[in-house]
Amino acid sequence: MDKIAYYLSFPFVRYAFLVGILVALCAALLGVILVLKRFSFIGDGLSHVAFGAIAIASVMKLTNNLVFVFPVTILAAVVLLKTGQSKRLHGDAAIAMISVGALALGYFLLCKRPNSTNVSGDVCSTLFGSQNMLSLQLNDVLLCLVMSLLVIGMFLLFYRKIFAVTFDENFARSTGLHVAAYNTMIAAVTAVVIVLAMNLVGSLLVSALIIFPALSSMRIFRSFRAVMLCSAGFAVFGAAAGILLSVVWSTPPGATIVIFDMGMFGLSALAGWLLGR
Repeated sequence: MDKIAYYLSFPFVRYAFLVGILVALCAALLGVILVLKRFSFIGDGLSHVAFGAIAIASVMKLTNNLVFVFPVTILAAVVLLKTGQSKRLHGDAAIAMISVGALALGYFLLCKRPNSTNVSGDVCSTLFGSQNMLSLQLNDVLLCLVMSLLVIGMFLLFYRKIFAVTFDENFARSTGLHVAAYNTMIAAVTAVVIVLAMNLVGSLLVSALIIFPALSSMRIFRSFRAVMLCSAGFAVFGAAAGILLSVVWSTPPGATIVIFDMGMFGLSALAGWLLGR
């Protein structure tokens, strides 16, 4: 406890702790929808798109790469949504194609970047997020706070409509709902959350924040509301515990969070089996 208290006295550790909790909360809420809609791997695909966008922004020497990364990732999310509904190119194929292409393009551009003296370090930092967490500022915390309020507000205002769109788009469309508009809203918000989550766990581990809390809660509960609340609780607890354990053990924060989430999934699966679910 003394070691944790000592490290929490540093501002960047407190920033990482708050950002981790806020991003995990947003990712978990959106993760329930994405898993139910069979788009759980969209986080992996969009994180690779964001990686490619970061590489392009780095080559262009932009002072604030989020100005470029956010619109590119949101556009990719909308494209994935549209192509995933196509009969010629299914969702998993579209995600795989865009994901691999963006990852290759990003690595190629980083290697060809002028004055690239530490390509391996830059790539490792972006893919696994360990170093990015150490550079978080108060502005990053405020940005994540605004994003969290936006996601929570979206669910509070459109809960019933999101529920209908998630489970039966044809029924929702027959009732007069603008299904395409709600899907686009979900895709855009997911893209923003994924870009923010890359600073926490990196490009390769973003999907874990989306998938594990949702799957863990689904092993125990059956109602949509209960799954949403439980998923949020698992995500916040996993992020907080993972960051604190990484401080004590001197391990990478992103990987520690994911491993802790995996452990909670194992316990949830065991609890679901004992409950006969």
